Amino acid sequence: MIVGLDVGGTHTDVVLLGTAGVLNEVKVPTDPDDLFQTVLSALDQITADVEPHRIERVVMSTTLTTNAIIQHKLPAVGMIVSGGPGIDPGLYRTNDHYVCISGSIDHRGREIKSIEAEEVAAAREQFMTAGIRNVGVVTKFSTRNPDQELAIARQLEGAFDKVFLGHRISGNLSFPRRIVTTYLNAAVHPIHRQFFEAVRKTLAQKGWDVPIRVLKADGGNTSFEASIDYPAQTIFSGPAASVMGSIAFGPEDGEALVMDIGGTTTDMAILIDQVPLLDPMGVELGGHKTLIRALKTHSIGIGGDSAVRFEDGRLLVGPHRDGPALAHGGPTPTPTDALVILGKARRGDRDMAFEGFQPLAVAMGLAVEDAAAKVFEHTCRLILDAADAMIARINQQPVYTVHEMLAGKKVAPSTILVLGGPAPLVAEKLEALSSLKVGVVPRWAVANAIGAALARTTCEVVLHADTERQTAFAPEENFQQSVERSFEHRDALRLALELLKNKAIARGANADHLEMEVTEDLQFNMVRGFQTTGRNIRIRAQVKPGLIHDYDPVAGRLM
Repeated sequence: MIVGLDVGGTHTDVVLLGTAGVLNEVKVPTDPDDLFQTVLSALDQITADVEPHRIERVVMSTTLTTNAIIQHKLPAVGMIVSGGPGIDPGLYRTNDHYVCISGSIDHRGREIKSIEAEEVAAAREQFMTAGIRNVGVVTKFSTRNPDQELAIARQLEGAFDKVFLGHRISGNLSFPRRIVTTYLNAAVHPIHRQFFEAVRKTLAQKGWDVPIRVLKADGGNTSFEASIDYPAQTIFSGPAASVMGSIAFGPEDGEALVMDIGGTTTDMAILIDQVPLLDPMGVELGGHKTLIRALKTHSIGIGGDSAVRFEDGRLLVGPHRDGPALAHGGPTPTPTDALVILGKARRGDRDMAFEGFQPLAVAMGLAVEDAAAKVFEHTCRLILDAADAMIARINQQPVYTVHEMLAGKKVAPSTILVLGGPAPLVAEKLEALSSLKVGVVPRWAVANAIGAALARTTCEVVLHADTERQTAFAPEENFQQSVERSFEHRDALRLALELLKNKAIARGANADHLEMEVTEDLQFNMVRGFQTTGRNIRIRAQVKPGLIHDYDPVAGRLM
């Protein structure tokens, strides 16, 4: 059995999957001030009367890190940054305790100016005086030579809970984005670690000795233990869960628009031939451009419980939520109330919804039923307009799926896949307003939790080889070895896939069902004095994102 859990803004969904399909499903209200208790309540309910040894693993998607970043509820972090000649790292300041020091490495990995130990010592004292517990360290070309970052880390050893090094966070060369990504990992680390330790302790008290996995922004999962070193990878895991829960139901040949309509937000994504799109540079969150590998998704503040009001002759829906719908004891009219009044939604008190809707209807100059119909249609139009805008943005740049770049591709979905609590209630209206074919994902109310449960363990490796310098290294894996000048492309490819296999297995992947692929393969000769002096080789490889091998999407069960 597998437990899948998705923490949403309004509800937390959890499912128990087995060979017979979905054995149990539960929705519990999400308490944004105590997500940990929300998760425990959901796990308690879904596993009632289930023997612990029958649970194979638990896979969770969580809004914990995303909310902390968006709401600016991050603890103080220390950052030590070195840029070298030609660039002022102060331009990329991420936070208050941000210290720029001397020292530099060139693009080939050669030291140009050494680190000044006194500057590092001064930063160390500043951070300790401020009570800082986590520090990020980034030097510009550490992905070519991490020695200076490692030297700084040695000076900081023992003074802080954890030091995050830029070359271990990302092997990509974008210096500004690597600074931000390192900062975010350091900042959300204590929040994520506290959550991790509390969940692990509680499951141990219940007698559970079961692997815990966390869904990442790229639609794959990783072991809970591995997530401690890369906690920022868990941002946007909620939208990723929605995508993974709908993959099997998209057209095998064609494009589908995925819409997960929740209580607080609607999350959107695109599938091309059942393959999700990828944000190749990295996700942007709270104004921060990062190197965090993520599915290309878009969220808008419109959901079933969004606040509805009529101001200056305009009908407004969202982006905030004042609480549950009127029909469920809430304070403000919502699209859910409109559905209750129209008789489309059966749950909830229609009289309460009707009474609470009356002031809105008066302001609109309509009968209550007509106002409800107007609110329902307007909400659906807003969602479709946001989807059109997302598609237009996608088509302004090269289209990347999680497997490849589609040169010249223009996205034009012919199908909409809807999931989330109100999915069957809005599908007909969306089809009428859009002229596209609209389908409801099976188990629509908990499809996101199913998606989390069924996601594969994924990871990637970036290997660099410089035969002139006679070295091969994978910065994120803390791997470096000497190579002969005769080292060539096939040797680099073999080494990259070996590193990827070992990394995937360590993070919980099934060794018998690893689908590895090369996503970037570059090689060029280095020439000096009209002679070739070596090769520069770069291989990027990944475990192919998708659903676990032992799931039958047609039957909806584990095999």
